[in-house]
Amino acid sequence: MRQSSRPCGRLAPSPTGYLHLGNAWAFLLAWLAVRSQDGQIVMRLEDIDPQRSRPEYAAHLLEDLRWLGLDWDYGPDVGGPSGPYTQSDRSKIYDKALKQLAEANVTYPCFCTRKELRQLAAAPHVDDAGAPYPGTCSNLNEKEVQARIANGRRASIRLRCPQQPISFDDMLLGPQTFSLSDCGGDFALCRSDGVVAYQLAVAVDDALMGVNQVVRGRDILPSTPRQIALLHLLGYGAPSYAHVPLLLDEEGARLAKRHNSLSLRYLREQGVTPHRIVGLLGMLAGLNVSARAVSPAELLPAFDWNNLPRQDVCIENSQLRNLMQ
Repeated sequence: MRQSSRPCGRLAPSPTGYLHLGNAWAFLLAWLAVRSQDGQIVMRLEDIDPQRSRPEYAAHLLEDLRWLGLDWDYGPDVGGPSGPYTQSDRSKIYDKALKQLAEANVTYPCFCTRKELRQLAAAPHVDDAGAPYPGTCSNLNEKEVQARIANGRRASIRLRCPQQPISFDDMLLGPQTFSLSDCGGDFALCRSDGVVAYQLAVAVDDALMGVNQVVRGRDILPSTPRQIALLHLLGYGAPSYAHVPLLLDEEGARLAKRHNSLSLRYLREQGVTPHRIVGLLGMLAGLNVSARAVSPAELLPAFDWNNLPRQDVCIENSQLRNLMQ
């Protein structure tokens, strides 16, 4: 799909569990940002991790988001010009991108195991923008590569990151500049078992699906310069980005799938209406004066980046109790 001046956003959930209020918060803001500009929305299922993704969760999350009042123009359940809209069905597309990057001589095989990376970098999450990848395999010659393969070692594929800083203007946070070394250094594009990495899949999909506006949680901010670098190397322009604050529980912990009592499915089973959930989230976002029950469409006139909080938002236990009443 070619990009146009009309906003095109996306909802990109991972079917690894039930959606919770934190997911609903981010997806609602992404939906409002696009629909307030009469834009289009792509629904994309990010299920590239075969160990964690489940088909039953994919069906539930589509159902729960529609129940909440969100809709989309293209997706796995409605089709569209840039499908398939499920990442596990797009492996040939990712292989083509990997081949393009290899031919540009900006990738290299990495034989480091996760255990070795932890030992070398003294960091448990090297590829999550923690300590930079130490470059152990970046200068292996062909003889050394073949020797490791002969010894039964399997290689992941890493990007040899450009040195120049990556800058972009975040729609909520303002101007941002990162060096890729600050974001983990040379990062993986494909795991040693052949599973494509999140960064590559997301960058390629956004480009080919015509996504020109990405609204997501601030925890993804370190991924953005990586994806912009990939888009440039593949010859694509980058979308506009907005990184919204996270929704936290009263103790300040990020809401996650382990908060089963805050899943949309559980709340629905307890008789909580979608409009009450949207009303509460709208109030926390500064778009609803009170927590009165509203539909997502009713929040559209109030949506403005200037109204949104810049800091993470805590949802109080009393607010949750009121929601359940």
